[in-house]
Amino acid sequence: MRLAYLCNLYPAISHSFVRREIAGVEGLGHEVHRFSLRPARADLRDEADLNDAAETSAVLAQGPVSLLASALAMLVSHPVKSISALGTAFRLSAPSLTSKFKHAAYWLEAAWLARRLNRLGIEHLHAHFGTNSTAVALLTRAFGGPPFSFTVHGPDEFDAPIALSLGRKIAAAKFVAAISSYGRSQLMRWSAIDDWGKIGIVRCGIDCAFLEASPPPPDARSRKFVCVARLSAQKGLPLLIAACEQLRAAGESFSLTIIGSGDMHAEIEQDIRRRELEGIVSLAGVRTSSEIRDELLAARAFVLPSFAEGLPVVLMEALALCRPVITTAIAGIPELVDDQCGWLVPAGSQQALVDAMTEALHAPAEDLAAKGAVGRERVARMHDAARNAAVLISSIETSAGAG
Repeated sequence: MRLAYLCNLYPAISHSFVRREIAGVEGLGHEVHRFSLRPARADLRDEADLNDAAETSAVLAQGPVSLLASALAMLVSHPVKSISALGTAFRLSAPSLTSKFKHAAYWLEAAWLARRLNRLGIEHLHAHFGTNSTAVALLTRAFGGPPFSFTVHGPDEFDAPIALSLGRKIAAAKFVAAISSYGRSQLMRWSAIDDWGKIGIVRCGIDCAFLEASPPPPDARSRKFVCVARLSAQKGLPLLIAACEQLRAAGESFSLTIIGSGDMHAEIEQDIRRRELEGIVSLAGVRTSSEIRDELLAARAFVLPSFAEGLPVVLMEALALCRPVITTAIAGIPELVDDQCGWLVPAGSQQALVDAMTEALHAPAEDLAAKGAVGRERVARMHDAARNAAVLISSIETSAGAG
């Protein structure tokens, strides 16, 4: 098939799973054209991301004149579809003027994208995330573009399903992918019963470098924890900083390296200073995949105290490297993590987090190795990118045959 992928932002540091899925789809012999609503940011460091950036067309980079010209051309050549698409845009929007304005902008973006996809002969459009990108995909279809499907990751879509018109998007799509059983249940919650049959599970995959490696078991001499996360409210990092203060007060010897960037960077940095944890907790900023692998291999355990999630790929990466994980029992996480490969704690419980980190610090080498081995086998079975890309393609082909 000749396919197109659409994301809000692609490539992106936190969206490497999309790149791996595309590679898996291309490995099956399909042609993939990449589109992003916004241009890629300048902080890309991975060579694979930089290569994909060169192959990705950013819709907003076309400029307002080009987008307006495309909309005018569609109005002239396909007036009924264009006006119908505008009506669809306003039905998707919330009552506020701001939302109406945003969806009018999505209508312009969709006009340009529909013309481009039709010129390329695209047979199917797949969007990632049920937010802006899926709204544009739906409107592109309304303009006469190709059928579309989309993948929902959460938690953003589940935080605002009505404002995002999630039910309308599911109804209009040929197929909808959830990344976990939990995610599928939430899509079922916000869609018509008649649409449940089009909602399937396509799990995220990890980079083959993580699965092809032959990682050693965790070094029992290591006292290092690693966290890879966006510095955002969803990830619960202030709770982790507080837990580190409590661990230090209990006399534990350890370190924590936090890898990532985000809008809470200054706040978290200040919290580390306020608690006088500079010698224990370090903010490492953005790192490449190979650098993250090195950090994980040096760790005793990985820790992620999220408050809201889909199913974090970083958990898969840590487990693939035989590193036990400490994380919260929310969303799709318990479908991957249990006490056989790590420690699951209640979200928001500082004491439970402290207890799990303490257990990890005192676990004997054979326990750490056993948890790591179970985690690696589980990830290899559930999160192979090439295998999951085949599931997605099969779902798209089945949906096309359904008419």
